[in-house]
Amino acid sequence: MSASLRFTRRVWKSFIDNKGHDAQCFPNLVIHRAIPGTVDFSLKIDPANLNRVGTVHGGLILSLTDTLGSLAVASKGHYMTGVSTDIGASFVRPAGRTGDTLHARATLTAMGKSLAYTRVDFTNPAGDLVAYGYHTKYVGKSSSDPNNVKFSEDGEQVIEGNDVD
Repeated sequence: MSASLRFTRRVWKSFIDNKGHDAQCFPNLVIHRAIPGTVDFSLKIDPANLNRVGTVHGGLILSLTDTLGSLAVASKGHYMTGVSTDIGASFVRPAGRTGDTLHARATLTAMGKSLAYTRVDFTNPAGDLVAYGYHTKYVGKSSSDPNNVKFSEDGEQVIEGNDVD
């Protein structure tokens, strides 16, 4: 397993252990792959994720955009992933029903000293785009967190900081 994937899963575990919104809304989120700046996920849709017409609720897509955008920042070695300054989503087609699997790829499109920009593409099992979200985060203070690490370009190794499990 790559160092970037281990680290991103560790950050995700810290979100779950906090017992906040993420643990309530999508505790069964699966992180499949992480390289610096890109993370692939899936979520099996359950009845709590649906709107009144029986398809995925737009609020789930926005919540996932928030969380997955944060994990895209984590995939670059940031343990504390900052705070949201802007978020939005566009809905292309119904994202699924109970029992379907929603797939997502979160990408860190840019990161400076104070802001990080992410995009999350959501697809159905056939690979069709169903929604996409964007998320801007203030990362200025989180850049100096002692738990941060630096990865090799491919994310296979930690080259600076502690790689603990």
